[in-house]
Amino acid sequence: MHFRVLSYVVACTFAFTAVLPRTECAKILFLVPFPAPSHWLWIDHFVKELLSRGNEVTAITNYAAKEGHSNYTEILIDPPYDIPYYFPVSDIYESKYNSDLNNLFLYWRVGLSTTQYALENENVQQFIEHDDTDFDVIISEQFYQEAFLMFAHKYRAPIVTLCTLGHANHMDQAMGLVTPWAFVPHPVLLLTDDMTFSQRCYNFLISMADLMVRNLYYIPQQNRLAQMHFARIEGPELMPSIRDLEKSISVILVNSHISTSPPRPSVPGLVNVAGAHIRPAKELPEDIKKFLDGAKEGVIFFSLGSYMKSADMPKDKMKAFLEVFRNLRQRILWKYEDEDVAHLPRNVMVRKWLPQSDILAHPKVVLFITHGGMFGSQEGIYRGVPMLYIPFYGDQHRNALKAEQAGYALTLNFPELNVITLGSRLNELLTNPTFMKQAKRASELFRDNIVPPMEEAMHWIEYVIRHKGAKHLKTKAIELSWAQYLMLDVVGFFALVFLLVATIFYKLLGALLVSPKQKAKPKRDTVLSSPRRKFKLT
Repeated sequence: MHFRVLSYVVACTFAFTAVLPRTECAKILFLVPFPAPSHWLWIDHFVKELLSRGNEVTAITNYAAKEGHSNYTEILIDPPYDIPYYFPVSDIYESKYNSDLNNLFLYWRVGLSTTQYALENENVQQFIEHDDTDFDVIISEQFYQEAFLMFAHKYRAPIVTLCTLGHANHMDQAMGLVTPWAFVPHPVLLLTDDMTFSQRCYNFLISMADLMVRNLYYIPQQNRLAQMHFARIEGPELMPSIRDLEKSISVILVNSHISTSPPRPSVPGLVNVAGAHIRPAKELPEDIKKFLDGAKEGVIFFSLGSYMKSADMPKDKMKAFLEVFRNLRQRILWKYEDEDVAHLPRNVMVRKWLPQSDILAHPKVVLFITHGGMFGSQEGIYRGVPMLYIPFYGDQHRNALKAEQAGYALTLNFPELNVITLGSRLNELLTNPTFMKQAKRASELFRDNIVPPMEEAMHWIEYVIRHKGAKHLKTKAIELSWAQYLMLDVVGFFALVFLLVATIFYKLLGALLVSPKQKAKPKRDTVLSSPRRKFKLT
């Protein structure tokens, strides 16, 4: 009852603020230097929404807009950093990033190399040195490009960040929280909030390793890059540190949802906006629509995302997919980068690019085979489609674990994929109605929000613009050390006082309880006690 009343009050508050005068024509700088198409596709929805509200947007990005806009300016990183060249897809297919530490090192290496490449780009350098726009807010993707936060210092503007991969320990620290490792597993670990003793030990080791490497190596490297490339506008001695810039973030918009992530401590400045990119389904291209409509037994949609290319798949795995698909009654719509596939079964259609969310909304789609990326997972959940996860790296294994535990998905690790394992997983998902039931249940939970996620995101961005920052949305704990946050200094002080008092009490008690020494016996008379003298007779 209380929750319903609270929900009603919050909803009314948002409805009331919706009719208030919005921030008029704010000047916004987007920082999206990471060259991942899926990340930009997600963030581009926020860019378009802000443009539709009359704002002026400038974006540092790797991807040119498909349609021009009078209020939109691009600072293109062209050509983009070639991730597949330095981090080959073949290494991922060979499962070289399956270990937890390898995943961490992958994030750090990619973050530093892509940040350096973007800052060295001629267009970015000219923008740093010559642009004098007065931006009202800086919106940066929070994905291992911390050096770009120095733009907030250049323009003296508040910061809002967009975190594509969900919550992380360092985000908590930026908002004045210490992540409770006892029940919050590190993002790279396949653990839940219900950990055994050994799992908590392992979570502690990985989380501590991440914290130490980040503080002692990774952030100092990002700081060095920032000072190097912003040196022409201000001396390094006058620049804030990257740690200080992280502490100055007003709001973090997190790609997370209460129905897909276990509860964890939070503050008002950490705002969940998962699903903000999902819009009502659009009309499908005619050939795809005809293929889906004519599927009497339903359709399986298969996509490994924008980075992992099915065309680069090892031949033995490709052969297994084709053989299993050939024996299915369902039709298969496959995102495959080479449409000239030899010996393609009649029930399979391949296309280089497919409108994923719109396809998942089609009523004939009965199963989604996915690599387990965050955005695809959310689209599958939102549309209520059971999923077969084939995870490779990063957060994909964690997403697969959550989906499997929720009952609407199964997981098949790529090294284990063959005709038998793939066929059995697909048969289980297609014949057991529980998976579809749980998928619909997950969809209901994911859609049940007080306000639409994009509306909430816009509210907080405009809130930061109106108030020129929002430091009051985080705790003052950002200035405390771990020892102070956990009250270890206070515990130590009282422990010392207790020991001191106990020592004094012990000494006093000892002095009172010890029996007094016996009095000394009186001495004999001096005459009697004196030695006898011998007299000599004459």
